[in-house]
Amino acid sequence: MQVQDWNDYQAFIVVAQTGQIARAAKKMGVDATTVGRRLRRLEAQIGSTLFEQTREGQALTEAGEKLLASIEIMATAAEAAQPTQVSGRGLSGTLRISVAEGFGSWFLTRHIPAFVERFPDLHLDLVASSGFLSPSKREADIAVILSRPKAGHVIAQKLATYKLRLYASKTYLAENGVPLALYELGTEHHLIGYIPDLLYAPELNYLDDLVPGLKPDIRSSSIIAQHRLISVGAGIGVLPCFIGDIDETLTPIFPENSISRNFWLVTHKDNRSLERIKAGKDWLLEICKEDIGILNPGALVSQQNLSSNL
Repeated sequence: MQVQDWNDYQAFIVVAQTGQIARAAKKMGVDATTVGRRLRRLEAQIGSTLFEQTREGQALTEAGEKLLASIEIMATAAEAAQPTQVSGRGLSGTLRISVAEGFGSWFLTRHIPAFVERFPDLHLDLVASSGFLSPSKREADIAVILSRPKAGHVIAQKLATYKLRLYASKTYLAENGVPLALYELGTEHHLIGYIPDLLYAPELNYLDDLVPGLKPDIRSSSIIAQHRLISVGAGIGVLPCFIGDIDETLTPIFPENSISRNFWLVTHKDNRSLERIKAGKDWLLEICKEDIGILNPGALVSQQNLSSNL
């Protein structure tokens, strides 16, 4: 395959990942006309239309889906053929991990220094945002998401169960009083939560687990912003325990009414055996096991009690 031909395939892959020629061009550092020209040349060579134009951008056709699957196998084989060790210093290359905003910012970051010390030649991309990159589309090597994928060329396993509770600042409670019943949250207190039509996963609809139909009156698409709003005394809101419990300015409200959710570890089927991805998965499983008491308060006690009764 000629070099120019491979450039055409690269353009195709990036457009498939981003869903827009303009985004692909920005990511590749070229102009949109260059990307469009490479796609037209590839389509002429193959004899099939690879994308349909939609209002949102470019959507893969059936022929495009088949080509993407073939190229992914080629790309994985090429990457696997490259040496992964550098002068005995460990793994090299880039490992991109996509995680939920709160999990990445509050839980994962404190473990990263030890990881990069273990693998000093491995570049780590931590994408911690509202939404997830897709291992199926090769946007990320590993994704930590909130539900098991129902489709896609991926492998998923449960990473951890985590708990959430209602929290309020001590200042807010001193000024507004402690609610005595859950129904008071929607009538007598300011309630902080997600913007319903901007939820990127249904698992984030926490309030219905407490009181069906309960709606926040102060809303944000960011769990980091919600935590800040709660901590400055704007109202009461739901936070993961790995955020709320380590903030000494916050007090749990109705701690017996906790909410449970799961994190799922997802990788592409074709690259799950790559050493850098295996190292990332093992690391995530290891730290979640070590800090189960932070993610899921009470779980460690339950395990110890079960072991003592055996």
